[in-house]
Amino acid sequence: MNDLILSHPEPGIACLRIHRPDVRNALNQSVRMQLAEHFTALGQDPEIRCIVLTGGDQVFAAGADLRDIAEATPIDMHLRQVQRLWQAIAGCPKPVIAAVNGYAWGGGCELAMHADIIVAGENASFAQPEIKVGIMPGAGGTQRLTRAIGKFQAMKMLLTGAPISGREAFACGLASEVVEDAKVQERALELARTIAAMPPLAASQIKEVLLAGQDASLEAALMLERKAFHLLFASQDQKEGMRAFFEKRKPSYTGQ
Repeated sequence: MNDLILSHPEPGIACLRIHRPDVRNALNQSVRMQLAEHFTALGQDPEIRCIVLTGGDQVFAAGADLRDIAEATPIDMHLRQVQRLWQAIAGCPKPVIAAVNGYAWGGGCELAMHADIIVAGENASFAQPEIKVGIMPGAGGTQRLTRAIGKFQAMKMLLTGAPISGREAFACGLASEVVEDAKVQERALELARTIAAMPPLAASQIKEVLLAGQDASLEAALMLERKAFHLLFASQDQKEGMRAFFEKRKPSYTGQ
């Protein structure tokens, strides 16, 4: 059974849906490998301009599949090299939108935080509950969460394992938008459509510079920004965009 469903709802847009309804989309090694394969391929596909990642209308991903790791040894965990699979998502050059309904717990929350934009339902539930089973986040939960919402909110979530709602996630900076549960998928696709219509070279440079600059000094980050800004003047899309502006027409971007 394929635990990941790839679709192309519109030109330039790919939708990846985790499909393990019997275990609330829990993440096992197979799912992580499929995610890595898809993100690697989509990142290299010139036809794809935006990726929507979702678990569907009911649940995003309710965490790691504990049956997969309960009896593992430290050497077992090391040999799995899970960080390489997560890196395929983190390193994807295409904009990624996470559409979150229901549970985004543990690895599911970490997976959502690998996206560039998070659209959350009002009743979505974000949590890092690993402490409740004797472990801690191992795929960026202590680091990405802190960078997203700050030390004190992150410490509360991590040390209590308590969930927060979609509205609370938006209020503290963990979600880009919060909408009615029934409108999450529609809104994510709407955003993807907007991004897919933008010049892809500019989009990829914005993503690359923003992520690389987060942990650099301001001076170094501004240098990265300037270099990328200058580089885009070598693109046909820059000429097309500015020409269309002057001619008061809709631009047609080719990614060149």
